[in-house]
Amino acid sequence: MRKFGFWFDITVRDDERAFLYRDGRFERLLAPGRTIAFDPLRQLSAEIVKVVRTELNAERALLLQRTHRAVAEQNLELVQTSPTEVAIVSLDGTPRHLVPPNSTRAFWRVLTAVDVEVINAADELRVTKQHINRIDLANATKLVVFAIVDAHETGLLTVDGELKERLSPGFHAFWQIGRTVKIAKVDMRPQPLEVTAQEILTKDRVAIRITLTAFIKVTDPEKATKAAADVAGTLYRLVQFAIREAVATRTLDEILAARDTIDREVQSFVAERAADLGVEIGAIGVKDIILPGDVRELLNKVVEAERLAKANLIRRQEETAATRSLLNTAKLMEDNPLLLRLKELEALEKLVEKVGRIDLHTGGNGGGAGLDALLQNLYRLSREKPDNT
Repeated sequence: MRKFGFWFDITVRDDERAFLYRDGRFERLLAPGRTIAFDPLRQLSAEIVKVVRTELNAERALLLQRTHRAVAEQNLELVQTSPTEVAIVSLDGTPRHLVPPNSTRAFWRVLTAVDVEVINAADELRVTKQHINRIDLANATKLVVFAIVDAHETGLLTVDGELKERLSPGFHAFWQIGRTVKIAKVDMRPQPLEVTAQEILTKDRVAIRITLTAFIKVTDPEKATKAAADVAGTLYRLVQFAIREAVATRTLDEILAARDTIDREVQSFVAERAADLGVEIGAIGVKDIILPGDVRELLNKVVEAERLAKANLIRRQEETAATRSLLNTAKLMEDNPLLLRLKELEALEKLVEKVGRIDLHTGGNGGGAGLDALLQNLYRLSREKPDNT
């Protein structure tokens, strides 16, 4: 755009349009091409705007509609939504804009095909699959509430604080226009509940610390949601109350000897109350019983003494068994001299294996020497029968 002498000269490209003003008032919309106008008083001015897949300021569009309706209807697509409506605007077949309620938008349609779909959210709570595919949900969080419910979960739909529906696994989206929509997901799998160490005074006034593990499973998500804001926290405190009741009525020795009984008592106490929360209690078990340092030291000494006594008993039993075995062997040798001779030979064999040299001195009067004399003198087999007289 330029001015020279008495002339006004402007060139508009194919993807542009120009607003021509005379003394600040809109006169007409210039199409692509070159326009030369006689302007001796320099009254003309122009504003060039892009018109491909774009929009015009809403206030200017409304003014143009009121003052030059024919120009506005020919070149613009005006989108206006009520308090309960949203509009999906597609440019050349591609969804590009989601117009929120109580809004006005104006889109150029001279070179772009503009399609507008208006949705009354007051009549439709759920966003249909067709609309989901046309909406950029990441940029529509103020208008749409959505969630993915996994296979192990159950979804609960709440509208304005009222529980409306249980949602099955899958993708769900709802219009949040003129209402407050929330989607709560409840895990239906068994979950471990760790009750950390808490100090409890036993019946015999010994301060101990106990840790437990409980497995819980939500069976009625609606009841669980209504009964408590924090189901896991409520069950945690119920387990604490139950274990305190079980420990406070027992001595330390009874607690150490009756862990299974304590587990059953705690489970019974919690299971009755968990049913009102829509929760099922599985196994409950005491993991650790932590004793004070002095008590632990005394118990260690008791255990050590018991083990030592048991070891002594086993040793005495083994010694008795060995003595009995020796006695039986001696009786056999007494009744069987040949067996005694074999044992002597075994002893001699072991002796020979451990020495490198052996000198034999029989000391007999017959002058015999050597191994034969030694063997003959080790034991003599008597052929005489014993005298029965």
